[in-house]
Amino acid sequence: MKPLVVIPARGGSKGVPRKNIKLLNGKPLIQYTIDAARAVFDDSVICVSTDDEEIKSVVESVGLSVPFIRPTALATDSAGTYEVLLHAIQYYENSGYNPDTLILLQATSPLRNAQHIKEAMQLFDDSCEMVVSVKETKSNPYFVLKEENILGFLENSKIGSFKTRQDCPKVWELNGAIFLIDVEILKIKRISEFTKVKKYEMSQEHSIDIDEMLDFELASLILNKNRL
Repeated sequence: MKPLVVIPARGGSKGVPRKNIKLLNGKPLIQYTIDAARAVFDDSVICVSTDDEEIKSVVESVGLSVPFIRPTALATDSAGTYEVLLHAIQYYENSGYNPDTLILLQATSPLRNAQHIKEAMQLFDDSCEMVVSVKETKSNPYFVLKEENILGFLENSKIGSFKTRQDCPKVWELNGAIFLIDVEILKIKRISEFTKVKKYEMSQEHSIDIDEMLDFELASLILNKNRL
């Protein structure tokens, strides 16, 4: 495997302003992901892709070089992760390094650790296009999720004759923590178009994704409890 680890970190954030560098139990949020990546990979293949000079400064303060400031076109609210990933791949290829596997680690998953990454990597092989981390969803579409029909009445989002939630098939929710992606496949289609995808299951606790202040507070409580 020739890996390229990409940690996207845009400066703008609406739910929690400046959340990527906001302190979580005394450490910038992004440092949790950097520390996890460094426990598995060499610094030379870890790329924090950011459009923000302050984020760049924070990352470099923990000893990790930031190879570039993301182009303006990739720094807007409408810029997608797909384009950000392709830009990072092209940058490294132009520098003489040709990765075959992209590891996307989002900075908003502070409880994902090195062991999770290593376990997910064990599932990645030539039979799949991607391994993605998931958690079992509590919002099962057979039982609790509803859609409004053309008459304006609610009906189950997915049809099944199940009497209890426990009888329903398990349904998996992407938790955003780990994506292992075949680089050549990524060059020709978006992640949403992948069909050969394997899951790596994580616990609810480790799957916390920081989107609002309540997530920050919950992550802090878990970190304190586990002394992580």
